[in-house]
Amino acid sequence: MLNFGNLVINEWLKMYKKRSFFIPFAIMAVIIIGFVYLMKSFAPATITAGITSFDVINEMMNYNGLGQIITFLAIICTAGSVTKEHSQGTIKFLLIRSHSRSAILASKYVTVLLFIVMLTLFTLAVSFAAGVIVYGFEIHDVTWRDVLLTTAAALIRTWVYATITFMLGVLTRSTGATIGASMVIVVLNGLIIFLLSKYAFIKYVLFTNIDLLPYFYNQNPPYEGMTLGFSISVIAVYVFLFLAGSFVTFKKRDIA
Repeated sequence: MLNFGNLVINEWLKMYKKRSFFIPFAIMAVIIIGFVYLMKSFAPATITAGITSFDVINEMMNYNGLGQIITFLAIICTAGSVTKEHSQGTIKFLLIRSHSRSAILASKYVTVLLFIVMLTLFTLAVSFAAGVIVYGFEIHDVTWRDVLLTTAAALIRTWVYATITFMLGVLTRSTGATIGASMVIVVLNGLIIFLLSKYAFIKYVLFTNIDLLPYFYNQNPPYEGMTLGFSISVIAVYVFLFLAGSFVTFKKRDIA
């Protein structure tokens, strides 16, 4: 366990030392500040009258709003975790260590997840600070419970898409192809659901189950027979298959 922890630390330091590490954080900070400024300066008073810091946080984390940006940034970060080892030729040196291939790949996956959590927490902190400075610390319609539920739902969706991206990176070994394919999947998931909606198996499709927010607010499920437990189980099965495909491919691949 200690050896695996050292692998994760090593992967994190490799990521941290890259110049591009802080770019996603800077992007989120600019977007948050820009969003708050535009709302304060140009939105009608009838809209901004009841806005609080909690509304700002909720909007930044809402996946149907600006929260999707975190997913795009996570995809870009995840795509290069394995593919750049191939493109830069460092994969050979990585695999000659005493650690197993599974441990090496797992450490990369865990590091990506840690990055996503850190980016999410940073977004929450900056959103809260910007909201308090501009709108004050008051609680109206949106509460901490709403913020936590929205954040949890957004994190789960981002985790799933990051796992898909991770698998594609292992399979293709191309950063560009991985980012492109992952972005297409994110953008077209709504269309995929629409095209498959007439079929009975639609409730077993990953994208139908990926949004857990309606369950948190006791809203009607997308399709009859779906529950929170059902959707979580479907997500877990898909993630397991994606990771299984990644690890099997990585272990068996010949690194020339």
